Amino acid sequence: MTATSPARRVLLAAPRGYCAGVDRAVIAVEKALEQYGSPIYVRHEIVHNKYVVQTLERKGAIFVEATAEVPEGAIVMFSAHGVSPVVHEEAAGRNLATIDATCPLVTKVHKEAVRFASEDYDILLIGHDGHEEVIGTSGEAPDHITLVDGPDDVAKVEVRDESKVVWLSQTTLSVDETMETVDKLKEKFPQLISPPSDDICYATQNRQIAVKQMGEAADLVIVVGSKNSSNSVRLVEVALGAGARAAHLVDFAEEIDEAWLEGVSTVGLTSGASVPDILVEGVLEWLSQRGYEDVELVKAAEESITFSLPKELRRDLRAEAAELVTRAAAVSSGAVSSGAAAGK
Repeated sequence: MTATSPARRVLLAAPRGYCAGVDRAVIAVEKALEQYGSPIYVRHEIVHNKYVVQTLERKGAIFVEATAEVPEGAIVMFSAHGVSPVVHEEAAGRNLATIDATCPLVTKVHKEAVRFASEDYDILLIGHDGHEEVIGTSGEAPDHITLVDGPDDVAKVEVRDESKVVWLSQTTLSVDETMETVDKLKEKFPQLISPPSDDICYATQNRQIAVKQMGEAADLVIVVGSKNSSNSVRLVEVALGAGARAAHLVDFAEEIDEAWLEGVSTVGLTSGASVPDILVEGVLEWLSQRGYEDVELVKAAEESITFSLPKELRRDLRAEAAELVTRAAAVSSGAVSSGAAAGK
C-alpha cells in the first residue's frame, strides 16, 4: 500500500451469526447425542449451514430428507425450520421417538395459521416456494393457505371473501421486500388483516439493519453463510440495496476471490443467523493478511433473547436426574440394610 492509498478497514456488523433459535437447535442435537449416543437422526438440516451440519455429522448426527429414512424405533429430531402435522403422524406411524427443535418464533407462525384457519380466514403466506419453513407452516392449514412468493405473485392471488383475509410470513425474509408485498396485497384486498405480531424474526431484522448501516460506506460486503440459508441470501440483497458496490456470500474464507478486493478500501462483514462466529473469525484473519487490519464495529442492536431446550430433552434431563437420586437412595438403603444384617 502506497502513502496515497486509502486506509483499508473492515466494518464488522453487530449483531451477526447465531440467533437464539439456531443456538437452541444446535445445542439440542449435541445434548441428544450426549444423552442417547449416536446416531441421532435429524429430518432435514438442523439449520442451513454447511459447517454446522458437517460438524454435527462428525459427532454422530445423521441428516435425512424424509421420515421414511429413519429406522423404526429410532430417535428423530425435527429441524429449527419446523414440520407439518403430517410429519408428526409419519413419525408416530414408524414408532419414532421425536425431539422437536422448531424455533419458537416459527412455532408462533404455525399457531397463527391454525387459529386463523379455525376462524375460516384465507391466509396469504408470504415466503419462498419449497423452503422447509413454508412447507411446515402450509401443512398446518393446507386448505386455507395460499403462498405469495414476493410482490410479483400478488396479481394472481384469489380469495373467497375479501373481508376475511390475513397475511403471515416466513420468518427469514427481507423486511423491505415483505412490506412491499404486503402493500401490494393491501391495494388488492383493502380489508387485509396483519398478524398480531411481526412474523419476521427479530434476529433477521437486526442483521438487516446492521447491513443497511454499513452498506453505503462499504465498497464490498462479505456475508458468511450457506447458499440455502434464506436469511443469509437476503443479507446480500440488503447490502446491495443499501449502496454497497458489491456483495458476496461465502461459506468459508477460502471461497473469497482476491479479485473482489481490487480498488476496495472498506469491506463490510456480517454473517447469517445460522453461522458460528468461528467462520467470521476466519474471514477477519484472511482480510488481515491482506492489509485489512483496522476493524470497526457497526452496532445495530443488543440481543439477549434465549430459548429453553425442546421440552422432550428437558423432560428427559429431569428424569435422568431423578433416576440418579433414586439410585443413590437405593444404594444408601442397601448399605444400611447390609450393615444391619452384619450386626445381627
